[in-house]
Amino acid sequence: MPVLVITGTGTEVGKTVTTAAVAAAALAAGRSVAVLKAAQTGVRPDERGDADEVARLAGPVTAAELARYPDPLAPGTAARRAGRAPVHPHEVAERAAKLATEHDLVLVEGAGGLLVRFDAAGGTLADAARLLGAPVLIVAQAGLGTLNATELTVRELRRRELEPAGVVIGSWPRSPDLATRCNVADLPEVAGAPLLGALPAGAGSLPPAEFRTAAPAWLAPRLDGTWDAEAFQIREAP
Repeated sequence: MPVLVITGTGTEVGKTVTTAAVAAAALAAGRSVAVLKAAQTGVRPDERGDADEVARLAGPVTAAELARYPDPLAPGTAARRAGRAPVHPHEVAERAAKLATEHDLVLVEGAGGLLVRFDAAGGTLADAARLLGAPVLIVAQAGLGTLNATELTVRELRRRELEPAGVVIGSWPRSPDLATRCNVADLPEVAGAPLLGALPAGAGSLPPAEFRTAAPAWLAPRLDGTWDAEAFQIREAP
């Protein structure tokens, strides 16, 4: 799995912190890691982007982004408003492929959900994943509404003959309600793909050293972690 594409079921679901956790676990396993942000929106030139945040939390990764636009909008819209060239899926794939020749693992983080548009032609992260032949990790919310959003995302992946690597819950609340607890069992069923981890709420606010030490415990062995989905389901059963 030299390239792993990371998408979310929507915005603010914990993609960047999850990307950082996957990177930290891979680094702890002795792998070299690059993180590519396909299109960074909503930040000024002097601000830290998502790839920079991954590096801050995870440690010594190669952080890269293809383009940066100031408005916090979909990349295609943000590029148009800024009067700048958009990012195209083939550019994402080419950069990720190059990074994969130099690193053991390349994490490609999208913007928003799977079908957020990069350009006027309707290019998306899904198109980049298909060019790369890369599996796609889905970061999902924990609570009510996540089953529908996750299943829609997986159905679109499969329609495009892309492999869903699994699902990670991007922010697990300290006091989960009934729907949230039930979703632990239901998410892998609706996705037809394994649940590969759950990050505690507020994980991104931890000091980097603490984050790096804890990250493997949030992720399943397939992501270089030690998290046990079955034990978690038993512990969180209603």
